[in-house]
Amino acid sequence: MRSPRTIGLLFALGSVCFLVGPAPGYIELVGSGADGVTFFVGSIFFTSASALQLAATPRSDRADWWACVIQLAGTLFFNLSTFDAMNEALDKSAENRLVWAPDVFGSICFLVASWLAYSVRRHGRHDDDWRMAWLNLAGSVAFGISAVAAFIVPSTGTELDLAAANWTTSLGAACFLAGSLLLMRSQGSEVAVSSP
Repeated sequence: MRSPRTIGLLFALGSVCFLVGPAPGYIELVGSGADGVTFFVGSIFFTSASALQLAATPRSDRADWWACVIQLAGTLFFNLSTFDAMNEALDKSAENRLVWAPDVFGSICFLVASWLAYSVRRHGRHDDDWRMAWLNLAGSVAFGISAVAAFIVPSTGTELDLAAANWTTSLGAACFLAGSLLLMRSQGSEVAVSSP
């Protein structure tokens, strides 16, 4: 149950949810309520994968273990923010607005966890572990940019940059998906740290 393939599959399913969730065509097709459910379900996949990954990572691998702990905290922040977004009573005028964007706390956790994992693997530039770590760091940076772009400007009550928040969320999810697919094909017994 804790195999790289299972963990990678759960991360991949979560990534797909976050890849399609911000797409304007998707929200127009399913509506803002179902879009909110998509983000929440994706966050549950991320948290499940992250918990399994933490359980599979030995404490003796201190950097990887801490990366997994911090990553799990980030997924829990995303569980809370996606649950809140899902439960909001969105009216018709909200359909063209942002349903969910990565929150600051979850994004910070992802950045720290990804940096820890990358720093351990940065010298092996030609193996899948390095590629996975690089992709996940890139995805975490994109989620961080999305969190900033989704900032609500107090004077206007609107997002700083709705389009940037949406496309950087999708870009981050695409990076996470690519990292998840690398993890799924991993044949090793150890689970390399792979942020959602």
